[in-house]
This record gives sequence, C-alpha cells and structure tokens, in this order.
Amino acid sequence: MGVPDTTGKCETRNIKNPLFCTKKAEQKKRKIWKLVLTGGPCGGKTTGQARLSTFFENLGWKVYRVPETATVLLAGGVNFAELPQYAATEFQENLLRTMIQIENSFFALAEASERNCLIICDRGTMDASAFVSKEEWEEILLKNGCDEVDIRDNRYHQVVHLVTSAKGAERFYSIDDHATRKEGLEEARERDTRAAEAWIGHPYVDIIDNNSDFENKINRLISCVAVKMGIHIGDRLKVNARKVKFAISGPLPPDSSFPSFRDFEVVHHYLQTASRTMQSRLRKRGRLGKWSYIHTIRKQVSGQVIEVKTPLTHRDYTHLLDQQDPLHLTVNKIRRCFLYNNQYFQLDIYKDPCHPRCKGLMLIETYTTLAPNEVIDRLPKFLNIDQEVTGDPAFSMFNLSLREEWINNKKFCHRLSDDEDDDVEATQEAHDRLEAVHRKSSVADFLGAGLSASPGI
Repeated sequence: MGVPDTTGKCETRNIKNPLFCTKKAEQKKRKIWKLVLTGGPCGGKTTGQARLSTFFENLGWKVYRVPETATVLLAGGVNFAELPQYAATEFQENLLRTMIQIENSFFALAEASERNCLIICDRGTMDASAFVSKEEWEEILLKNGCDEVDIRDNRYHQVVHLVTSAKGAERFYSIDDHATRKEGLEEARERDTRAAEAWIGHPYVDIIDNNSDFENKINRLISCVAVKMGIHIGDRLKVNARKVKFAISGPLPPDSSFPSFRDFEVVHHYLQTASRTMQSRLRKRGRLGKWSYIHTIRKQVSGQVIEVKTPLTHRDYTHLLDQQDPLHLTVNKIRRCFLYNNQYFQLDIYKDPCHPRCKGLMLIETYTTLAPNEVIDRLPKFLNIDQEVTGDPAFSMFNLSLREEWINNKKFCHRLSDDEDDDVEATQEAHDRLEAVHRKSSVADFLGAGLSASPGI
C-alpha cells in the first residue's frame, strides 16, 4: 500500500471550499503508524497489543487493533497440520488475500480519521511466507499481482518480533488457555525462527528477546515503537536499547557463510540545510526495480540528537532531490539484512560510484540492550569484525560522503552543534582511524588471494 501524498495541496475542484481545504490540511499533519507485531507462540503479542493500546490511547492517539487472520480461520475448525500440501498452499494464499482486505479496512479508517492513529497488525502479510516453500510463496505473489517490496517495506512502517518464551524463558512457555496453540517447545522455536526470517529485509525490524523479565520485555516493546515514531518518552520505561556499529575487514565471505539474507540497493543523498545543528538526507531502498523512500532529519534539540523519519512518495522524493547538497557525493550501498543469534543485523557494503575513502568499506549495525562484552559474543563469527565505531565521526555517513578531503573541511562534523568543529588534529585522527581499517582489509585481501593461489589449498 502506498504512502499517502504529503504535499498538503488542496484539490482543484474544492479550491472554493476553505473548510474542506482546512480539514484536508489538518488530516495531512496527523500521523498514521502501521505496526506489525509478530513472533513465535507464547511471546507476549496479546499482552503487548493491550499495553501498546493503553499507552498510546493515554497520549490521545486512536489505536486500531487488526486481529490475527490465521487465528480467526483456525478457530473455525481448520487444522493446518492435517491439510494436504496443495490445500495448505491454497490456505496460505487465501489467508494473504483475506489479511490484505482486513488490513485495508483499518488503514482506510485511519486515513479518514482526524487524529493520530496507531494500527497494530497481529502478524502481517509476510508471515504467510513462513508456512510455504520459497517457490510456493513466489507463485502466490505472482498469481495475486503482489511484490515483496510493496507488501513488506511499503505497507508497514515497523515490524517488532517478540521472541517465543520457548527460547530463553522455557518455564513460562504454555499452550494452556489458547484454543489454536498446539506447539511443543521445539516446534515453537522453529516457528519463531521462521517468523523472524520472513521479515528479513524490512528496513525497521526490532527483535525483543527474553533477556529480561516479562514486564521489562513489554516495556522494551513500547519503547522501541515510541522511539521509531519519534515520540519522546524520557525514562518512563527505563529501556537502554542503543544502536551499535562495527567496521568489517575484508574480504567478504561467500554467500553460503551467511544465514538466510536479503540484499537491497540503497542510495543516500544529503540535502542542504540552513544550520549546523541539522542534517537532512534522502534514502531510496529497494530491489528488482521496486523502491521505498524515506526522508530523515537529524537535529540537535536541547542538547540531544534526535532523528525524525518520514516515508515519502516517489513524487515527493523527486522534488526533494532538487535540494541536494553539492558538497556531498551520492552514497551507494548494498545493504544485506539477516538474523544471527536472535539479533537483526544490517551489513552495509559501500560500492561505486563513491569517494575513494569509501571503497571496500563495510559496516555492520544492530540495536541491542546487551552489555558491550555480551554484544561482542553475539556478533557474526563468519565476519572479520575489526572494531566498534559507534558514534565515531570517521565512520559517519555524513562525513564519508563529503566531496572534498576532510582536513581543513568546514563541513566535517565531529558533533551536531553550532561550533565550527575545525579541530584539525581531531579530524586527522579520524582520517587515520578510517585508513587503519582500509589497511587491514587490504592485507586480508592480499593474504586471501595468496592462499587461494597456493597449491594444495
């Protein structure tokens, strides 16, 4: 489903009706957030929905809760395990169609509303793919004129996966008091993994695991939704999730070394701004010619750096491109998304055309509540992790995309502030840190080439 037009223009045929124009303008100001809650059985989805509803209703939002389509159908007497393969595939196809129709009804209600709206979808379109083979899923999409970028990336703003209690909180796992839940522990774990893998590739996936008690698990859910929506919640929920980023030394291992993954083309453009306390960028992300568009504004407010992300139509994206900053180069990447150790990772592989400082650069990031030493243990073992670069200006995309060299460059950003940031020594140190990563990658590439050329290896 496409993102509503945000230009704020009144329709020509109603130009003589100021009340209509005012109403349309007010509707375009309010926010609609489409959220998918997914996960394995006994992960907390039911409680999570209720607590999310209460939290946002207390903020004055209208909350719509889209029921789980599969539960509705299974409660009618369907036993999925007893269906022959052809019938099981047809069931998933009908499930997808029904889900889209039900969701569209709620989406339309939200569009017509004059209030901020949160739509909580109990599972979403991609969950159906977890129960069929890749070939069957592609056939279902083809028959129904669907595309994964549209029904996954463009349809929902955020996906939150609540990990089943069968992974890490086994003593709380239960199938009692749930008419359609029949999974044992092993099957629950398998279902959880498949549900998580179904959403690989969505730009905003959060994994809420069982590394805390249940109350904190639900608080983490509410917090990650509020943060993505740009709603300041202070310390009310006491959640310490943060983004961490690491540099990767080459060469990139073969695809067979990775768990299930999705690759996307990503293009970033920095736009001109009037203040050093604000950065503005456009992102185009997609695969096989299908794209989604985001406008991100990063700014300093009361000493804190916040980010506001706004989905765009293709038309709005094209218009904003006219504001591209000539002091920055376009950033081109391959973004590889995958799950590993219950963490959702995004590996950015910079590609041509790019500034020489970006050639061969690879950065991996994830969101986590773990302590620094625990994060290291969760990182993919098949990658050559170099060092943590979270918050390091040497690995900031804003600085990496600068057209001119960093030394004596007034645009180089050590931090978002009104300061001139003309610390030549600090800029040189940032340059040296980036070069050190490149040198390690060059050595690794050389050794790898030598080994592959050696006889008997």
